[in-house]
Amino acid sequence: MERSCNDKNGEASVLENEDLSSMTQMERMKAGQIFWNSDEEIKAAKKRARMLADAFNATTEEEPKRRLELLKELLGGCSDDIFIKPPFHCDYGFHIHVGKKFFANFQCVMLDAAPITIGDNCLMGPQTCLYTVNHPMDAETRNADYVYGEPITIGDNVWFGGNCVVLSGVTIGDNAVIGAGSVVTKDVPAFAVVAGNPAKVIRRLDR
Repeated sequence: MERSCNDKNGEASVLENEDLSSMTQMERMKAGQIFWNSDEEIKAAKKRARMLADAFNATTEEEPKRRLELLKELLGGCSDDIFIKPPFHCDYGFHIHVGKKFFANFQCVMLDAAPITIGDNCLMGPQTCLYTVNHPMDAETRNADYVYGEPITIGDNVWFGGNCVVLSGVTIGDNAVIGAGSVVTKDVPAFAVVAGNPAKVIRRLDR
């Protein structure tokens, strides 16, 4: 028997999972399945991301070329006009794909156990945090260091105020505005302004 997570609602159960028996933990993570966070390949991938992020965070404003080189190596995809103010932190990097003219202010954190996809012209205020990773509700499974991820998708022209948190599985539509201090727990429609904890629609920009 092996510990697993039954579906996207985060409730845990004990399942016999024969179809995953031949998959590595990295393959499970990339397939959106529950995986063992202490696996050596998983830890090595995180170590690589930390080393690249540390190198990026040690650069200065006078090293734009070096910053871009490091971000291109760290992230799964980005354009040449990306601008992130150090420090920046992520788990793996390769799951992060950002569009054109991406800007993130200080202390941006992206926990990318699942894909994070960001459209064009997005602005992130300081301490914006995107958390795709989740822990099972079942304490025994959680204590055994099993986790799983659900993707975060952000459309074009989205603006985040400071100190925003986006939780796993959330999709944010084009032209949305996320007010400072928001905790986004569910999908945000296009052209919506949301704020609060949990974030709720407070106005529309297309009316």
